[in-house]
Amino acid sequence: MEIVVYRSRRRRKTIQGFVKDGVIIIHLPMGLDPSEEKKHIDLIAKKLEKKSSVSHDKPQILLSELFAKFNDEFFLGRLSVNSIQFVDNQNVISGSCTPANKTIRISERMLDFPQWVLNYVVIHEMAHLVHPDHSRDFWDIVNRYRYTERARGFLMAKGMERD
Repeated sequence: MEIVVYRSRRRRKTIQGFVKDGVIIIHLPMGLDPSEEKKHIDLIAKKLEKKSSVSHDKPQILLSELFAKFNDEFFLGRLSVNSIQFVDNQNVISGSCTPANKTIRISERMLDFPQWVLNYVVIHEMAHLVHPDHSRDFWDIVNRYRYTERARGFLMAKGMERD
């Protein structure tokens, strides 16, 4: 993975790293000893590469397993889906569903949130396969998940819950 390092005169102590578009971005204070700088860059890059590889291998399997589990638990095994996947282009919404195509897309941001929030989002989008709107019947299904209100509050605080 490519690494880009930014050195800042205004940054005094903090060192920050993240992955954006497949590139590791690291922000450092200017004036660090070169060996100290290299140590920090190597450590952050190693952590981010590991996190990136974990977040690309397991999630699709996780979503398939959650779909199967919740299909049995909430929908009596009646649902089918053509695809359920994590996507990286949903930053303001947590998930989306296209009932006509039987496709569900979940924001990759959900991987950084608690499991009960991801569970809520999956159940929410699965309910759209039955009710494409936010009708009372839709919410009757979604509200059977015990952490619905808690998850909605969490997502509202993160700016990702609209309805």
